[in-house]
Amino acid sequence: MKKYSRLYVGMDTEKEKISVAYAPEGRDSGVEFVGPIGTRKKDISGLIRRLKSKAEELVFVYEAGPCGYGLCRTIRSLGHECDVVAPSLTPRKPGERVKTNRRDAMKLARQMRSGDLTSIYVPSVEDEAIRDLCRGRDDAMRDLRASKQRVKALLLRLDIRYKGKESWSKSYLGWLSEVRCPTAAQQIVFQEQLHAITERAARVERLETELREMVPGWRLNPLVRGYQALRGIQFIGAVTLASELGDLRRFSKARQVMGFVGLTPSEHSTGTKRRLGAITKMGNVRVRRILIEASQAYRWIPKMSREIQERQEGLPQAVRDIGWKAQIRLCKRYRRLMSMRKHHNVAMTAVARELSAFVWSISKEMMEAA
Repeated sequence: MKKYSRLYVGMDTEKEKISVAYAPEGRDSGVEFVGPIGTRKKDISGLIRRLKSKAEELVFVYEAGPCGYGLCRTIRSLGHECDVVAPSLTPRKPGERVKTNRRDAMKLARQMRSGDLTSIYVPSVEDEAIRDLCRGRDDAMRDLRASKQRVKALLLRLDIRYKGKESWSKSYLGWLSEVRCPTAAQQIVFQEQLHAITERAARVERLETELREMVPGWRLNPLVRGYQALRGIQFIGAVTLASELGDLRRFSKARQVMGFVGLTPSEHSTGTKRRLGAITKMGNVRVRRILIEASQAYRWIPKMSREIQERQEGLPQAVRDIGWKAQIRLCKRYRRLMSMRKHHNVAMTAVARELSAFVWSISKEMMEAA
């Protein structure tokens, strides 16, 4: 039996099984379908022993999905290369209307051999744990906002109006405790909705407390501290950036980070015409949201407030200088765009795009200092 120097192994994953195909090195070689295997570690080990008889080197690949990174970590722990690729960037023929596990596995093997796939960043177990905790807190905040909206919608429908200015302040909460609905049934619904707000607010507080206790011992804590040198980025925003982006030294240029978070404009150019459209919105939506929210702070004149000074205590001088440079540049950028009569959202998006470059710069400084 001919033994190849390298095999590219494509895997189409699902909950109960993995469909496997391999493509030998060399474009003239065909793609062979191995068949489905189980998802346990012993099944993966058996597949590797079977394929090792055909090649000296094995390169595995599968698409990112709901099954997570456990398969990738298992294969790497057994001493073999494994890439996880982005499904949205996997090439597909426009007229292709048949999709099966067999076809997908064979296509992945073929495209990995030809170098047409884009690998994604695979976080460590510790990094993924912090990321899950941060996402759990984000989900809890969305639930809390939804509960508050339900209460306000019910009161509006019943024509019960608050005469103050600020919602969910102490005076507003005191007013809610005195609200009386027209019927007993509506009063029960109202009280249950208030109870849901109390429960979800406590859940947010518990998750945030856990974050504040665990992050100081995390390997990316220097990034969390460094990102807070930027105006508009506080603890939760900094943890979100660090957990979602990881170590940004894998990007050689700031423009790569801008594209990674989907803040670069889309383009459809041909011939002498260059057409730029809306931002691509590719990549991580949570990072993009944090950057857009942080960009609102750069509408105001540059200022080193006491809060920013406290966040910058103990940071390298280079990081502090980056934070101040960001304030000056991004404030000018916003005001220049507004003077050109650009829409506010367009200006904020442009500021957020440049803010991602300062995040990348701080990441480099903090990881080198660590």
